[in-house]
Amino acid sequence: MSRIVLGVAGGIAAYKACELLRRLVADGHEVTVVPTESALHFVGEATWAALSGRPVSTQVWDDAHRVPHVALGQQADLVLVAPATADLLARAATGRADDLLTNILLTARCPVVFAPAMHTEMWLHPATRQNVATLRDRGAVVVDPDSGRLTGADSGPGRLPDPEELAAVAFGLLADPDLAARAARRDLAGLRVAVSAGGTREHLDPVRFLGNASSGRMGWALARAAVLRGAEVRLVAANVTLPPPAGIELERIGSTGDLAAAMSRAAKDSDIVVMAAAPADFGPAAESETKIKKSGDSGLRLELQQTTDVLAGLVESRTDPAQVIIGFAAETPTADAALEDLGAAKLARKGCDALVLNDVSGGKVFGSATSEIRVFTSARYGDGRYGPWSGTKDTLAHRVLDIAVELRGRR
Repeated sequence: MSRIVLGVAGGIAAYKACELLRRLVADGHEVTVVPTESALHFVGEATWAALSGRPVSTQVWDDAHRVPHVALGQQADLVLVAPATADLLARAATGRADDLLTNILLTARCPVVFAPAMHTEMWLHPATRQNVATLRDRGAVVVDPDSGRLTGADSGPGRLPDPEELAAVAFGLLADPDLAARAARRDLAGLRVAVSAGGTREHLDPVRFLGNASSGRMGWALARAAVLRGAEVRLVAANVTLPPPAGIELERIGSTGDLAAAMSRAAKDSDIVVMAAAPADFGPAAESETKIKKSGDSGLRLELQQTTDVLAGLVESRTDPAQVIIGFAAETPTADAALEDLGAAKLARKGCDALVLNDVSGGKVFGSATSEIRVFTSARYGDGRYGPWSGTKDTLAHRVLDIAVELRGRR
């Protein structure tokens, strides 16, 4: 069980922090909510206490003998401020200590995450941009806000990311606190990263399809990690039901052919391409325009044909020699074919720079928040082998991106 301080600043998005709190508590963490005085105008102290199951700290003077303004920060494994208003970011950047939350921010030695939420003009103002840069320079993680409907009729960047996404960021940092340093360094700033995620579907008729069990969680984790590290991210999603990470360009597709076309566009000017999607390898030779009816007990015979090899196509069409292309392989080893041999053979067939290998036998990996991976690099990089690594998909996503950065440096 980890100790989390959830700071809540005074913005209308404070109501979304209730769902974030629920997710943090449901995952087994001890969460102390520290709202600012203005935040209590939006969500009352009783709500925070009921959802967290703990007393709510609001003042430096509460339980003064326990020195909460020092103790809470010292004891925390993670401090997460959501929403972080323009005012809160300004006070944090200048080292103010005029309420309990800003005192905690000065005493915390654990990862600190800010999730800004404000009107677009405030988010884009040079003062706010400078404050964000200052906080990142000091090692804090600042999650870029989402774009969408704001208060009233306004719309644009400044919306608090989905609570499920913020919880995923928190869980990743708790699993590996070193991720905060990567995110703060923003070592992918200025790079374009194209990521695919999810399983494609090849329709037999208007209601049936051939597909696979991919949830898209690994691709989501890769996109989330790349954005946190400063990249411009294009995410091509095949039948994924998760809320998208904030700050990415999203294109939703259905079939393997659609995936090939979308990734071809996304990869054209990308520096790093990660094919984490699970394309259906076979599809019907012909799709029925009407629902296929049962016909007695004779069953149904299908004529299948191979679909487009998306990864091999991306390698073949690459025009930038500095571009790094990473593929994924879900394999089921047998007595006659070891997992490593299957991965090495696929890497050679596809021609990509690196291949991330999953053992999916026995229902492993698909839909899970955790995984185990091995990464093989091509002969161009000395036939390198990394892993096995196990952990959350967010943790593993950063390892994959670390390898991509290393390969770019060796081009």
